[in-house]
Formats: sequence, C-alpha cells, structure tokens
Amino acid sequence: MVVELDMELQTMAAFLTRQIDGLITRPIRLMEVCGTHTVAIFKAAIRQLLPAQVELVSGPGCPVCVTPSRYLDTAIAYSREKGVIVTTFGDMMRVPGTDSTLSEQRAAGADIRMVYSPLECIEIAKSNPLKRVVFLAVGFETTAPLVAGTILTAQAAGVKNFFVLPAHKRVPPVLQALLSNAGVQVDGFLLPGNVCAITGEQPFEFLASQYQIPAVIAGFSPLEILQAIYRLAKQIHAGEARLENQYKQVVRPEGNLTAVRILNQVYGEADTDWRGLGCIARSGLVLRSTYHSFDIRTALPVTVPDRPVHSACRCGEVLQGKALPRECLLFGTACTPEQPIGACMVSVEGACAAWYQYGSWRWQG
Repeated sequence: MVVELDMELQTMAAFLTRQIDGLITRPIRLMEVCGTHTVAIFKAAIRQLLPAQVELVSGPGCPVCVTPSRYLDTAIAYSREKGVIVTTFGDMMRVPGTDSTLSEQRAAGADIRMVYSPLECIEIAKSNPLKRVVFLAVGFETTAPLVAGTILTAQAAGVKNFFVLPAHKRVPPVLQALLSNAGVQVDGFLLPGNVCAITGEQPFEFLASQYQIPAVIAGFSPLEILQAIYRLAKQIHAGEARLENQYKQVVRPEGNLTAVRILNQVYGEADTDWRGLGCIARSGLVLRSTYHSFDIRTALPVTVPDRPVHSACRCGEVLQGKALPRECLLFGTACTPEQPIGACMVSVEGACAAWYQYGSWRWQG
C-alpha cells in the first residue's frame, strides 16, 4: 500500500522535490534513525520522488530490532517459571530468540499477555496477588518515562508483585558509536521527532559540533519528511553542519522536562548490548538502587546460557546502514514476515519488514 496525497499536498511535495533536486551535486546518503520514519518513507514512496543521487538508509531506530536475542531468551525463561505472568507490547511476541519466541511459548501454555500500556500491568498484578507480573521494558526515550512512571505508581500503591525486565536504550550514544565506525558513511541524519520530544535538542547537537554532520529533527508526515530532507540537502550543498528542528510544533528545545525528571529519578545510564551492534557505552537505562526491587532479575534470578545467533543474518549491518535488506541472502527467501530469522523482519518498523511489505526489493533490484 502506498499513501496517495491530495492535490495540494502533491503540489507541495513536487515543489520540495524540485528544490532538493536543485541542491544535489553529488551522491549523498541520509539515514533515517527512526523505524516510524522508515515505514512512512516507504508508504509515501518518498524514495521514488527523490533524485537518484539521494540514498536513504535505515538506522538503529527500531527498539524491537536492536533488542538482543539474549534478552528474548531471558524473557522466555521467565515465561517458563511457575507463578510468573509475562506482559509485553504486541510487537515483541514474534521476535526470535535463539530457539523460540514468546508467541510459541504462549501457544505452549505460558501465561504471556499483550498490553497497550505498562500501567495495565498494575491491575493485572492486583488481580493476581500470588503471581509475579513481569513487564518487558523495551524501547527508547519515548517509552522509558512511562515505565518509570508505572514503577512509581506501583511503589505508591504498595504493589509488590509487579516487576520489569529492563532493556531501555538511549539513541544519542548509538549514533555516536555508528559515526566512530569507519565502515559507516552518512552525510546527514533524519532524527526521530518522538525521541526528541522527550530529550529536547541538546543531546543530538554533537552530530554537527563534533562530527560536522547535518541533522534535522523530523516529523512523520510525508511533507514533514520531505521538508527535513530539503533542509539536509540545503546544508550539505552549502557545506554547513548544524542541528535543525523541523518539528517545532512538538519538539521544544528543552524537551519534556517532566518526563526527563521522572526518567532520571528511576533510571541511570549503563553500558548495554544492541543486537548486531555489540556493547555500547552508556547507551542503556538501568534501575537505580532505590528501585532495584522492581527488577525481576533481583527478585527471581534465572540462568540463560549464551547461544550463537544465525550466522547468515545481516540485521546488524542493516541497522548500521552498511547493507540494504535486499543484499542479505536470507531476505525474502528463508527470512520473511511469516517466518522471520532476524528481528528487522519482525517489527512493523523494521527495515527488512518495510522493504518486504512495500516491494522496494523488487523495484530496486
């Protein structure tokens, strides 16, 4: 399915496309960090609108995609424990661990429940006082404050059987890690407006000041994305590098101070693993000592052995912009949305799933 724009929007899109075309004098690679941007770009056929010299690549902005197999193996191990209810957002259900998925475990009888908000878990915990309720806390700065608020709510209500399995990650450190990798070539970044709505602008200023790479905080409509690409093209054409905010109606320079305060109250920074990317310094969020009792690993430790991942899966390279999904030998054959091997094929925001669903592997072959 491709989104069709009405006549006025088509006119504006055509104008922006002409402006971009007039600014491009060499091939450039732009990375959209956010998985929501990836899907929006495909649905609006933005790649087809842009000059051939503009290449868009997907980055590590899908939280499901960057969650390591070991985390899934740990979640599965908890689902097998007696007296445990595992709760999760729906997009985690089919993410492959090394030998199973949460969906398969639920089919086998494990009590695994999909929720739309971690706050639902408090009511589940109250209704099941003799069981431990574990929420899979996966996501970036967008969802971490909500989980932090849920922990504070559970603490205030005296709910002792609610726990989280933390896997929250921070976006700025992974971008810094990418740019420190000699194999990654990016001329500009489309930054996630949803993340920046929480963090504000400052955490991303290093892209321009330290690495001299233009960056634009972008909204999610087709026109907002085209506007952001135009701003990047304009900076590149002028030989400039700065952080711009195209999404000012949502993103304030200081961010959401209340959300940041709650986040910093409950979480601290730590080194953490990213699927396909390895361990990245200070890129994870862990519960502070005051809230360790809410970490299920403290209340109920489990042992999960290290297991190798599928050697042919190139999900890690896709997440770094080093490879396109269609360049993976498994793509569209052994690895499909129905039978995914890599996490990038599972999530609706995953680059491989977007390429497969919207047919780009066919028209760019």
